[in-house]
Amino acid sequence: MCRQSATVCLIKSPTRQHRAIGPLADRLRTLADPRCRRGKRHPFVAVMLVACSAVAAGAKSFAAVGQWAGQAPQDALAGLGARTATAFAVRVAPSSATIRRVVQRTCPGGLADLLGCDPAGADTLAVDGKSARGSRSGDTPAAHLLAAMTGSGQTVTQLRVPDKTNEITCFAALLEPYDLTGVTVTADALHTQRDHARFLVQAKKAHYAFTVKKNQKGLYEQLRTLPWGEATAKFYDRSTGHGRLETRVVQALTVTGLGVDFPHAAQVARIVRHRTDTKTGKRSRETVYVITDLTSRQASPERIAKIVRSQWVIENRLHFVRDTAFREDASKVRTGHGPENMATLRSFAINQLRAAGHTNIAAGLREMSLRPFERPLT
Repeated sequence: MCRQSATVCLIKSPTRQHRAIGPLADRLRTLADPRCRRGKRHPFVAVMLVACSAVAAGAKSFAAVGQWAGQAPQDALAGLGARTATAFAVRVAPSSATIRRVVQRTCPGGLADLLGCDPAGADTLAVDGKSARGSRSGDTPAAHLLAAMTGSGQTVTQLRVPDKTNEITCFAALLEPYDLTGVTVTADALHTQRDHARFLVQAKKAHYAFTVKKNQKGLYEQLRTLPWGEATAKFYDRSTGHGRLETRVVQALTVTGLGVDFPHAAQVARIVRHRTDTKTGKRSRETVYVITDLTSRQASPERIAKIVRSQWVIENRLHFVRDTAFREDASKVRTGHGPENMATLRSFAINQLRAAGHTNIAAGLREMSLRPFERPLT
């Protein structure tokens, strides 16, 4: 079955060969059509291409996707492979109801894999989760989606976390299909797990850089009591933004022989952040520890600081963008695989806009909306 763990899906996870197929239409043909054979009128690939194009043009709901399809000219529908009707070969667009049924039933793990980018060769890969708040319905909690994004801002894939568990159980399943040789995977303190470290280093030949907080009390105390006064490798960094001035001091220690109980650990970094609010003048200080299998030759304190900051890419360039540009938390898509598949379509649109050179996704969507039936298809 598909590696998607929240619900039973329809096909096995796409292989690397499937993901490497060039045209989007050809990749989508490797997905199973979730509909029964009886009564099908619109080709599955055409329906999915309509959904991809409409979301890239700024559609935020199934109703908006259906409205985009209903207004699409004949040449656009022909390019998307819409079905023909009558002796004059008039192209007919799928309705909102048809689009909703197809998207809600399509295998979410397979769709996310096929619409994402390949992380092979990337410097860093950030893993983080986000809840689609509007998908909450009665006693059913909101869909929680665990995603992975490269340091360059390209979404790789995502999985829906089962309602009765947490992100930890989906970490290995999320990354299993990909070649991560030499890639440094970052994650927040929740994923500072020994099994995750073994999986990345032993199974995927990757590296890790995990934040350590007090949820790992024993490990946190070990790192806090290391001989930081003897650390000679240091890096200083200063930045201004979001109404504050922040200074970061990064120290690194090689932990070989220091008794740190964590698989494959080679270095530990202590990051002390000094923040000053530029409006009120209020000052604060925070100390964070990072553990990694990267040696001192592979990662200096400066590179460790860069790796740690790359974790914020997924917050700032994916989750925040889906909330603001696509109003994801306000979306009322709740049933079936709708929440995760619509999130996948939004991530795909963000990937395509960035690949086209747009650094501001909201501005890119506005530009798409000026010629909604030409630019998204291009």
